[in-house]
Amino acid sequence: MTEQTAVPKGTAGTEGTEDSGNTGDTGAGGKPDVAVVRDALGVGVAVGLSGFAFGVTSAGSGLTLMQTCALSLLVFTGASQFALVGALAAGGNPLTAAAGAFFLGVRNAFYGLRLSQLLALPRAVRPFAAQWVIDETTAVALAQPTRRSVRIGFTVTGLTLYVLWNLTTLLGALGAEAIGDTDAWGLDAAGPAVFLALLAPMLKTTTERAVAAGAVLLGLGLLPVLPAGVPVLVAALAAPAVLWAEGRRQGDRVREGDRER
Repeated sequence: MTEQTAVPKGTAGTEGTEDSGNTGDTGAGGKPDVAVVRDALGVGVAVGLSGFAFGVTSAGSGLTLMQTCALSLLVFTGASQFALVGALAAGGNPLTAAAGAFFLGVRNAFYGLRLSQLLALPRAVRPFAAQWVIDETTAVALAQPTRRSVRIGFTVTGLTLYVLWNLTTLLGALGAEAIGDTDAWGLDAAGPAVFLALLAPMLKTTTERAVAAGAVLLGLGLLPVLPAGVPVLVAALAAPAVLWAEGRRQGDRVREGDRER
């Protein structure tokens, strides 16, 4: 199968130069390596520091220091981690909390399908790279014009974010013991606030905003009547509901256009 890259069609012929060991400051296709590294570091540092909020929230929900750090080391997908500890803090069943976190994390599998084509890594490296397939590394990688810059952006973002996220998770969990009651400081809202801050820039289309709004309405509306952790699972129904409605509208437009002709 022909390798797919992030290179625009007009520069596809330069791919061989990149993969043949070019170590210059600019990858074939035009973006300087230093610019890719700068952008990747910016994302990695900005998001990595929010691990402190997760550490505090996790410790405040009753998880031990080891459990909190293990989540960041092994799970390493912030939205799923916040969903898990948030449900546990609300008194939810651990299985329900884990299910909600799992469904949030499923999106990373779809990211991996695309990134595997762009990165084209050796088979021995892929299992390790898979640990870094998250929202931020995917966003940085997909923004690059060449395979060389895709690899640099993915690696720098992943490494920076993984190190900082785990370090600040540890600091947050340790700090939670000194803070005491995290609810009294309002830190129980830190997780949702960070998640919304990460999600908001990704909602670029009307359909995406409608899905997000529907999920919020379902989650909040069912919160008083369903056990903790269950509303987030039900909120996932917002996506197929909005897509179904969008399909109906498009079908109506097509039929109306046929009648006019």
